Amino acid sequence: MRLLVRERREHHLYVSSLLTSPLVDLDTGAVIAHPATVDPTGSLRAAPLPMIIELPVRTVLPGAGTLAPLHEALRRAGRHPREAILLLTGTCQEQDRPLLKVGLDGLRTIGYLLGFAGVGSAGPALDLVAGAAPYVLALDPDVVARVPADHRATSVVRAVASLAHDVGAHVLAPDVRREAQVAVLRGLGVRLAHGPLLAPGPDGKVRVPLPVADESPATVMLGPRVQELLLPAVTLPAEAKAEEAVAAFGHEPTITSVILVDEFQRPKGSLDRSRFLLSFAARYGHALHGSKPAQRLADPPRTVPRTTPAIAAMQAAGRDAARVYDDLVVTDELNRCLGIVRVSDLIRQVSAIRA
Repeated sequence: MRLLVRERREHHLYVSSLLTSPLVDLDTGAVIAHPATVDPTGSLRAAPLPMIIELPVRTVLPGAGTLAPLHEALRRAGRHPREAILLLTGTCQEQDRPLLKVGLDGLRTIGYLLGFAGVGSAGPALDLVAGAAPYVLALDPDVVARVPADHRATSVVRAVASLAHDVGAHVLAPDVRREAQVAVLRGLGVRLAHGPLLAPGPDGKVRVPLPVADESPATVMLGPRVQELLLPAVTLPAEAKAEEAVAAFGHEPTITSVILVDEFQRPKGSLDRSRFLLSFAARYGHALHGSKPAQRLADPPRTVPRTTPAIAAMQAAGRDAARVYDDLVVTDELNRCLGIVRVSDLIRQVSAIRA
């Protein structure tokens, strides 16, 4: 997602989206983010999905006050910084690196996820990227445009993907236009992309060329992988108060769990709706728990890798009889939370196979 942020002297924030399509997971075809705008009144307009906001590096160097309009726009919209990925553009001079580190640490403490744009070409130096613990690395659009015809561009993507794996970041490919690009990018480890090829069709749906599935009888009997049954997870920082979790459950009655995650989106605790709210239904429940960390009432997260077949996920769910119907947390290769899968969905899938 490419968003342009302009700051004027009166400190109003103006954001105009340059995104040409939703942000898509190339492995599953799932849409994980949509364009967001901040209008001239400073009001944030966005779908209830994570946002990626593109910021020049120079706006971070002066300190937190420069980005106050962004914080205020999120607050007024009832959104939390953890729902936004700040994608930094441009380069940073050697003498400004200490200031950038302080700025990034402050933004990360607030809850923002951080990333860099233009990686592999005119963007930041790779040693700066490696030391900043980013959440996402966006490739330079010119590099993506030359894949797969130019083997040198393909080599750049491979190098960035290797760096991202080592530092625990996702790779984002902007402005994807051809199916051949998708096949090569996915093979090199690129997970996220947007561009004309991924624009919604007349029916509003996004169609992503997916890898050819293994249709052998043995594989079919194991059921679909859990990433195909993925639902968005409601997450809170691991240090969140219990009353924040109560508010999250109260916001939407269909939420069955809240996952507590660290600054790298790794699951650290799981709050089951029934058991957690029962703790507050008891006499003096809110007084006892409200201002205390939600982690005190959390269970260890039951995680399954995203490639786990449905039957194997059901077996994992059944290992603890007391929590057999708790949501499973689906994780990627770096143990980051991708979403949840409900045991009831697993049961339906396996039943359909055996019917």
